[in-house]
Amino acid sequence: MSETIAVVRASRPNFLILAPLCVGLGVAVAWHQGEPPALLDTLLVFVGALLAHAAVNLLNEYEDFVSGLDLITTRTPFSGGSGALPEVPGAAKRVLAAALGTLALVILIGLYFLWQRGLPMLILGTAGIALVVTYTRWITRSPLLCLFAPGIGFGPVMVLGTLVALGARLDATAITVSVISLLLVSELLLINQIPDVEADRKIGRRHLVVTLGTSAAARLVSALFLSGYVVLVMGILTGWLPLPSILSLATAPFAFWLACKLPGALEQPDTLNTLLGTNVAILLATLALLIVGLSL
Repeated sequence: MSETIAVVRASRPNFLILAPLCVGLGVAVAWHQGEPPALLDTLLVFVGALLAHAAVNLLNEYEDFVSGLDLITTRTPFSGGSGALPEVPGAAKRVLAAALGTLALVILIGLYFLWQRGLPMLILGTAGIALVVTYTRWITRSPLLCLFAPGIGFGPVMVLGTLVALGARLDATAITVSVISLLLVSELLLINQIPDVEADRKIGRRHLVVTLGTSAAARLVSALFLSGYVVLVMGILTGWLPLPSILSLATAPFAFWLACKLPGALEQPDTLNTLLGTNVAILLATLALLIVGLSL
């Protein structure tokens, strides 16, 4: 495998769909408000979000390789990193350079929107950059911060940042959608930490799977799932979300099934991997259906 391919793999392209979906939620809310955003601004927001997601993945891959975590982790299709750097160690500097390069492009796009929108963009943009830079090295040492940081990044920062960048309003619909994203993305990162718990413990990480154990983490996964759907239902009942948003409840039975199966799968790697894959599908489908519901 060439170093260039290793860099591409380290960006984890298979998982980069999450950022466009979260931006899509912001764009859908803007359309729902009756203010179709400018095409150029919309494209720049999508590109910026995609690059930010790639940057955090690349930094995560580089720092996990340097710390030695990649060498003791049992990788699964949904956890443990891409494995690119253990296979091609010489690509490490290029991965770091790619991370810094993509982050620089994100900052340039952010500066354009800062010029366009002012202080609100500065606050959300600075928060996003801070999360990208500090996640692997520092945030993973703080249990509660590690739990919610990914959700904050893909929820309030990305969804609300999209709305600010597009000149839309931060109304009740926007807040509700960002909270749903926060809860579901936090759940995604939490469940994906379960297979890596022993390796993470050895290098000093202190996320909630390490501090509470896998059984408690599985219960928390269920609670986050439930909370996301509760916020969704409340948003529909209060009128903060349009009625067609009910489409996104189509994934609720699958989430309930996963929550019931997860405790019994903690010591069964093959079953756990199946649940991890199902969880990704549930999350992506829920966000996609919410975008459809907001757009109808």
